[in-house]
Amino acid sequence: MKGGTYQTYSPQKENKLSANKHTNDVIVVPDSPDIPGLIFRRFRGEEDYPAIVAVIEGSNKADQIDHTETVEDVAATYRHLVNCDPYKDMIFAEMKGDVIGFGRVWWILRSDGTRTYCHFTLLLPQWRGQGIRRAMLRHNECRLREIAVAHPKEGLRFFEVWAGDAEVDWVSLLIGEGYKPVRYSFETVRPNLENIPDLPLPEGVEVRPSKPEHFRKIFDAAAEAFQDHWGASQWHDEEFERWQEQSFFNPALWQVAWDGDEVAGMILNFIHEKENSEYNRKRGYTEEISVRRPWRKKGLARALLARSFKLLKDKGMTEAALGVDAENISGALKLYESMGFRTVKRYTTYRKPLD
Repeated sequence: MKGGTYQTYSPQKENKLSANKHTNDVIVVPDSPDIPGLIFRRFRGEEDYPAIVAVIEGSNKADQIDHTETVEDVAATYRHLVNCDPYKDMIFAEMKGDVIGFGRVWWILRSDGTRTYCHFTLLLPQWRGQGIRRAMLRHNECRLREIAVAHPKEGLRFFEVWAGDAEVDWVSLLIGEGYKPVRYSFETVRPNLENIPDLPLPEGVEVRPSKPEHFRKIFDAAAEAFQDHWGASQWHDEEFERWQEQSFFNPALWQVAWDGDEVAGMILNFIHEKENSEYNRKRGYTEEISVRRPWRKKGLARALLARSFKLLKDKGMTEAALGVDAENISGALKLYESMGFRTVKRYTTYRKPLD
């Protein structure tokens, strides 16, 4: 875990530990409140996936988060964790045997040399305000300090977390623990798919169907394009594998522009059917919008967005959504606003010095 190396979690480890998964998995948390029946424990493998989904779903309404997580997507994520061993880097809160919250930590070496020690804690709303979440947050920080001991000390090092403005309990806790906002991003929505402009692709560029043999080149092109963004980091093979295992992965919806054998830019559209059903909407996502440097300032992103709107409309969708960094150096927010997107939610990145 030194320098720029990273570690991945392997399901094979899970098989080896499964026989002893309930032995000595209780975590002693010094700052834990004295609540009868409350215990903290470690990750127990696949059997915890439904509980993870239940806590996410139980938290979303209180936190005004209208996204859906499935057991299948949780499994895909945990099969391909980077710089995180869930058996060491997770904490679960149980009340009389029922999971009421969980947290996880991992670390990222940013492209600018900054090292961020990331974590989160989710807790069901009925158990908030009693010191449980604070105890879990402090446990996360202790674990991250243990991890950081093995890392070089030069360069900037921060704890890093994220929160939506509506996550009042989490935001209040973070500020109370010394975290400060450093960056904002927006969730934006185009509320209809009408009046779609007819925008041509730049000369010499064409959109082609995305086939499995193209996936790696598309992934690498996106990774290169996003290196210009704030907080950029290396994209790992594990993320490439996880990306393909997501339940909403659908290359038939992508708009990938090619110039000869080179990927010029892309929008990796998807439709989350379960989420649309749960929230009674017909939304398509126009995510991973990226244009590589040689093809920027030629109208490619606009043209791909117009094509994406038409495609999503043909699939029966009535709105489009995407996330954007508020201070993107390419002026992405203004571009998306000019294409009909409107901000509906704000999210904040918080940091606190590790040292």
